Amino acid sequence: MATVTEDARATTVLLVGAMMVRLALTGAYAKYVKTGMGSVLLIAGILLVGLGLVGVARALGFVRGRGDAHGHDHGHAHGDRAGWLLLGPVLALLLVTPPALGSFGVGRSAAVDVSSGGRTFDPLPTGRTVPMTLLEFDERTADHHGASFGATPVRLTGFVTPAKDRTGFRIARYQIACCAADAVAAVVRVTGTTGNAPARDQWVTVTGTFQRAADGVPELRATSLAEVTAPRDPYE
Repeated sequence: MATVTEDARATTVLLVGAMMVRLALTGAYAKYVKTGMGSVLLIAGILLVGLGLVGVARALGFVRGRGDAHGHDHGHAHGDRAGWLLLGPVLALLLVTPPALGSFGVGRSAAVDVSSGGRTFDPLPTGRTVPMTLLEFDERTADHHGASFGATPVRLTGFVTPAKDRTGFRIARYQIACCAADAVAAVVRVTGTTGNAPARDQWVTVTGTFQRAADGVPELRATSLAEVTAPRDPYE
């Protein structure tokens, strides 16, 4: 069994802390956990960096202070090298930030329960376009077959995922309770657009009106479509 040296453990802690600090300061943490947790992540990262630095300093002092350090290190060289391999995944995450969840997981994640939970929605105001989350759109669809929409146009933002039935395309956005590990997708089918559908995983803002679908899938008949950059917080 490979031996993990003290300096390898301390360096791992140091790199994990540095990764957490980087994610918190750049805002990239929002790809993995709920927004608002950045300050907690930053504090935890700073503590780990400090702990790692202390560990590295202690490990280096310990090695230099032993008269037989050379012989000990030589006898365990192969085990020590294997221990340092633990740094590979941590260093990769420190240098390259993986993207947020996308269309690949939409068909593989649990679907959001689109029942209204017994809630009755008030009718949407008329005379203006109403911005809305995909989850609310789905819940309003489930409430009395979308009666609360009326003819009011709504604006939705999500990433593109192919439609299973080849009618139009779908947009989706994940809901998370804590982190990306518990993410589930709210999905809306978009119809009425002309030309080719946007590329898979492209973020779009769609304006249109609710349309009742025969298969019960939440559906928006688009009047305008614009490609947009991914939002800072990709989750709803």
